[in-house]
Amino acid sequence: MSRPHVHRPEALGLLGLLDGRPLPRTELDRRLAALRTGPRASALPVAGSAEDRQLTRWVAQVVLTESLCEAEAAARGLDCAAAPPVRLDQRAAVELGSITAAAFEGSAAVRAVFADVTAEVDIPPEQRTAHPAPPPTLLWQLTTPDGEFEADPATLPLALAAALRAAPPGTEVTAHGWTATLRGTRSTAPPADPAAELLAAACRIAFVRWLDHARAHRLTLLPGLEHPGDPAQPDNHHRH
Repeated sequence: MSRPHVHRPEALGLLGLLDGRPLPRTELDRRLAALRTGPRASALPVAGSAEDRQLTRWVAQVVLTESLCEAEAAARGLDCAAAPPVRLDQRAAVELGSITAAAFEGSAAVRAVFADVTAEVDIPPEQRTAHPAPPPTLLWQLTTPDGEFEADPATLPLALAAALRAAPPGTEVTAHGWTATLRGTRSTAPPADPAAELLAAACRIAFVRWLDHARAHRLTLLPGLEHPGDPAQPDNHHRH
């Protein structure tokens, strides 16, 4: 949990406090204006609605996360230029959470801190050996009356697959009403190393834990800019 909200008049115009230092909301306002005048403006919530306020909270949390990591990167002496742009896959984005994923993709400082925080994360040897990499998949390149495509032989009708295996390559065969010609084969690229995927997931978990702790102890949120999932804020739609 973050520090208690401040309710001082002088807090107006601020994004929040980082280590007690006021952060102006200039960047938040800039990003909101860019969204509201951008190509997807018609898909945004109606101005002034609860959904619009939630959007403001979400963007605010992204900017706060970036600001926190910028300060952390400076404190650690990290070279943010060494953290190239990254496009997260769906699994990584879900594991990080939408706010952290957006900050990760948009900020080199976030990526640099992620790399430093998770540099020594590892997984136990038994987890590495428990998930051996599966072999590459062999695909058949087929021509049929309906067109050309590739298929795993195991997905074909059994009779057709057997006939294609028995016939010389390039020979049209018909079995149980299925007609096809095997033009060639190819192997898919070796699959990703399961151990590497487990390690990547462990790194994301470690970073989320570190970031949650840093947010709770270093950020002070302002009324109206709470986390959109905070059950105490009035626009939270996840009440039970």
